[in-house]
Amino acid sequence: MIDFLWNLGSFIVALGILIAAHEYGHFWVARRCGVKVERFSIGFGKAIWRKIGQDGTEYVVAAIPLGGYVKMLDERVDEVPEELKEQAFNRKSVWQRIAIVSAGPIANFLFAIVALYAMYLIGVPAIKPVIDSTLAGTPAAQIVVKEPMQVMAVGSQKVRDWEEVNLALAGHIGDSKVDITLAPLSRLEGSSGDEQTYSLNTQDWKFDPEKQLPITAIGLGMYRPAILPTLALVSDDGAAGLAGIKVGDTLVAIDGETYKDWPRFVEIIQGSANKTVTITVRRDGEQLAIKVTPKSRENTEGKLEGVIGVAPTSEPWPENMKVQLEYGFLESFPVAVDKTWQLVSVSIKMIGKLLTGDVSVKNLSGPISIAQGAGNSADVGLVYFLGFLALISVNLGIINLLPLPVLDGGHLLYYFVEVITGRPVPEKVQEIGFRIGAALLLMLMSVALFNDFSRL
Repeated sequence: MIDFLWNLGSFIVALGILIAAHEYGHFWVARRCGVKVERFSIGFGKAIWRKIGQDGTEYVVAAIPLGGYVKMLDERVDEVPEELKEQAFNRKSVWQRIAIVSAGPIANFLFAIVALYAMYLIGVPAIKPVIDSTLAGTPAAQIVVKEPMQVMAVGSQKVRDWEEVNLALAGHIGDSKVDITLAPLSRLEGSSGDEQTYSLNTQDWKFDPEKQLPITAIGLGMYRPAILPTLALVSDDGAAGLAGIKVGDTLVAIDGETYKDWPRFVEIIQGSANKTVTITVRRDGEQLAIKVTPKSRENTEGKLEGVIGVAPTSEPWPENMKVQLEYGFLESFPVAVDKTWQLVSVSIKMIGKLLTGDVSVKNLSGPISIAQGAGNSADVGLVYFLGFLALISVNLGIINLLPLPVLDGGHLLYYFVEVITGRPVPEKVQEIGFRIGAALLLMLMSVALFNDFSRL
């Protein structure tokens, strides 16, 4: 319940900020173009707060935080007094209308730059993208790793941490090949060694983002510190916790088999759903044999597997693999602009691949996934929440530019037709377009919501 409330609160805060940025873009440019704004609303439905500003605009916060709007004076909607007609939206030139409508998505992109600027100014702790192996039967299998290698670039995009590697790889889904540039970690420490670019055949590369990350799907074996047999986490309501296993216990054996490594331990537990196993642990110099009955859960393949609710400790990350993505007051700006462009580029590519079928519609996410993402990022810390806001803001801007008549992009499509033909698109054609657009948008939202519920 606490997690639900935290996710809900983070979702409302995140969406409220992003909607305010988007609508303020419309509002600011409309005012500069001499259009009278009657209402600026964050949310839909019943107003829970309202105020009339000195400019005559009604400012509203409404009960349903899933959108917002800027209501402008418009003769096509209401009767407009003769003395106010010059302030009506429909009386403005087509280029002014284009500026007003496009200002919302542009504000989202500008907000992403501001959020990322603040994030890099504060500093983001990260781990260098270092690999120590590749997986057989994957596109990366051709890379022979003799020593730890750092991923320096994916295609033409330089990368600094695993998040950027994942983002860059996601943009290459459906491509016939992906270039990966690697360098020995020793070279970065001052020893000899050269960068080498590998061209990976990804013509048959398919992966399900719900089950794996692009880096593992393509076959890059991430370097991880050694896992120790001492337990760092024991869930209170998990099978192990209920049986009496505690944080700090050291694994010694399971069902008489001496503890070898963590993957083997997990393998035995997963194969013992609802079957009692004996786990031997060392606690305060004494060995204890504890009977545990793993609970069952369905894995990604629909099969039942055992789970006991524990996690091990690991050796600390080597200092030469840590990186602090932190920049100065001036240096943070171009970095933020570049990162925003990366997000825009990958998002556009993913939309294109959704249309061509290279990416499944199962990857669409709706408000539930956004709420979970907002809660998780806010839980980790401010810098991660800022990064999440930037990502969603970019996507909100791009989605609004789609040429669906109910979105900003649909209005812009009509206005550009007007620029080309010299006359407005007929009202009847616009009305039909709005109905089609609304149906398509409702269909996309239904798919996204279905995907959200299927992930719960």
